[in-house]
Amino acid sequence: MFDLAISGKNICTPDGITAGTVVVNNGIIADVVTGVSTDASATAIDIGEMVLMPGIIDPHVHLNEPGRTAWEGFATGTRAAAAGGITTLVDMPLNSSPVTTTAEAFFQKAAAAEGQLQVNCGFWGGIVPGNGSEIEKLIGKGVLGFKAFLTHSGIDEFPNVTEADLRKAMPIIAKYDLPLLVHCELITNMPSPVSDERSYQNYLSSRPKAWEDEAIALMVRLCEAFNCRVHIVHLSSANSIEPIKQARKKGLPITVETAQHYLYFNAEEIPDAQTAFKCAPPIREKENNEQLWRALQENIIDFVATDHSPAPPDIKEIGSGNLMKAWGGIASLQLALPILWTAARKRNIPAIDMAKWLCEKPAALPGLHKSKGKIAKGFDADFVVWDPNKKFTVTAEQLHHKHKMTPYLNQELYGVVEQTWLGGQLIFDQGTFPALNQGKIIIR
Repeated sequence: MFDLAISGKNICTPDGITAGTVVVNNGIIADVVTGVSTDASATAIDIGEMVLMPGIIDPHVHLNEPGRTAWEGFATGTRAAAAGGITTLVDMPLNSSPVTTTAEAFFQKAAAAEGQLQVNCGFWGGIVPGNGSEIEKLIGKGVLGFKAFLTHSGIDEFPNVTEADLRKAMPIIAKYDLPLLVHCELITNMPSPVSDERSYQNYLSSRPKAWEDEAIALMVRLCEAFNCRVHIVHLSSANSIEPIKQARKKGLPITVETAQHYLYFNAEEIPDAQTAFKCAPPIREKENNEQLWRALQENIIDFVATDHSPAPPDIKEIGSGNLMKAWGGIASLQLALPILWTAARKRNIPAIDMAKWLCEKPAALPGLHKSKGKIAKGFDADFVVWDPNKKFTVTAEQLHHKHKMTPYLNQELYGVVEQTWLGGQLIFDQGTFPALNQGKIIIR
């Protein structure tokens, strides 16, 4: 007896893509079998040539609630996630108000999420100067790890840490074997004021690769000193690929992600005054980004995460086109899969790699790798059904996150998400949401 059987010719398993049937009971994968099941007690679905993949896991999302729900929110953000095949995300500790740097703030964050989640959601705690006494309290509340900035975060309540701050925090984090996620930009020299603040090339030169490279070098040293798990978020400088590779050869517990926008866009093609493209670190040149692709394929970069960070139009300086003043953040949560797949298929990268980069590898960072990220017996029945050969043009009307401004508007993308399943329950089906607010808060 079982609840659900999904059959198809392209099921992404840990051993590759295979034909067969995934059998589900009580929200858990009971088995993956060859052939089609005919048990009349189950809901039986045949997806044919479409791909069945584990539900996508995005551990780098800014939902901004409580306090800045004018920017995003649990309801809109997780709705966009469900429509994009994402079944689990982890919310960043800044942009909400209060920021998640105390146990009390964590309580407020979790309370705000209750009853609003379309998908599962966990939380990172924050490391800022002076909150050392809150680290173990946050761990006690169930945070999945911690995030720190080495340069100004853009939010005054979430200031950057110094090396001295990290030397106090990292032994505590290491004791609990949790990851420390780091925004790696270290201002080595202040850039000269730019004459044209609408120029993308001027913005790009204002945040040089050297800032990232210096910050990553620091984190390698500290990782070695404290044996603390370090995760480099949104890598954009290809100069740091080799140092990361060498650190891993030494056995240091360092992981790294990049973001879809660094793999899809190139600086040479970005028009001036188009603030939708602004992010930090910036989208760099084509040759740099091709090196990121190679590092991803060689498993030096572990996975890809959106860093979804929308903001209201006035903060994005849509009217002025001022790239120096505009909020740095790209809205892309719903498009995580088609963006990566569209860029990958141009490079003849197979669909099975989407499962590795969007599901299996990101599950490990927040410690969910024993229950999520694979289609295998005993794992949660979180799935996305998608058509790799179907294409669509991105329009604002399709997007479910709060602010529709994104550099992907009008882009033609391959990979249409048809269904999303959470714990064996259909939560997104060809544009509709048949089951609402099924997501759970994930705590350690």
